[in-house]
Amino acid sequence: MDINNFAAAIEPFFWVEHESTISVCLTVGEYKTEIFQSREDEGFEGNGYDWESLARVFIDEQAPELSESIDFDSEGSMFCAYSSDKEALKKFILQFKEACENKKLIMDLFSHAELD
Repeated sequence: MDINNFAAAIEPFFWVEHESTISVCLTVGEYKTEIFQSREDEGFEGNGYDWESLARVFIDEQAPELSESIDFDSEGSMFCAYSSDKEALKKFILQFKEACENKKLIMDLFSHAELD
């Protein structure tokens, strides 16, 4: 997959290459807000930490082979996953984005997420 097709496939997430690591990020607040609204009475806001909780559940339940390769550095306004393993991060974001587009799956995964 060329870089333009890859960028389009993961939108609205975006890919950032650094000197020794690679990040995939999301500016929160516009994509899939309904996921987090489903549990706002529990304190979920859809911020970067909430996205990180969802991503951790996704890895635990759907891609445990990536758990040693992917780290997180989210903030309130931004979700961020990073790795020194480019292929592992690509695999993660392509699968995670696909899961986000599957309403039944993503809502099931989110039901296991814990508030940070």
